[in-house]
Amino acid sequence: MHPDYWHARWNEGRTGFNQPDGNPLLQRHWAALDLPAGSQVFVPLAGKSPDLLWLAARGHRVLAVELSPLAIAEFFAGTGTEPSVTRSRYGTHHRAGDIEMICGDVFDLDRQALSDCTAFYDRAALIALPPPLRQRYVNEVYAALPRACRGLLVSLEYPPQEMEGPPFAVDEAEIRKLYESDWSVETLERQDILANQPAFQAQGLTTMNNVAYALQRS
Repeated sequence: MHPDYWHARWNEGRTGFNQPDGNPLLQRHWAALDLPAGSQVFVPLAGKSPDLLWLAARGHRVLAVELSPLAIAEFFAGTGTEPSVTRSRYGTHHRAGDIEMICGDVFDLDRQALSDCTAFYDRAALIALPPPLRQRYVNEVYAALPRACRGLLVSLEYPPQEMEGPPFAVDEAEIRKLYESDWSVETLERQDILANQPAFQAQGLTTMNNVAYALQRS
């Protein structure tokens, strides 16, 4: 999607994709990745997700990237912390404690930016991108992550003819097509969430699943 689309969503407060209580699939399956203490976790298109705090509370260093400066400001305001601010070719870096958020374009990140990220958590990035950008995202951003990197990918499944994203439906067949040349893919859980999504029911969706995958780069 064009950056202006996401800036408008944040400016207008249309941020229903945020989960104020954090993501339950992350909370159930993260420990199975068995990451060493202090591992740096890459979180793309992070918004103001409380999942960043959840990861930091488990001893991780978090490197997030987010396009909207408003989202980043709201995240740190919600934590009651004042981040330090620096700039680099990747964007504007906001740091407080074990959390660093880069205000910039995820496609501007390279191997140097992600060299210490031995893990990732992707709940809102892949499903925010239309099909042509999804392939580019995997080819460029995921390819910049180090060898043996592992992490958790959370996707959405629904009949794509019933709703035009974002969030987009990305089913298991597409996940495997996108990733399996360089990553092992394990399906961890498929969770029916439609009953708790009245806004999507109102749009006519007949089924909707969250699906968690464990990925490890070969």
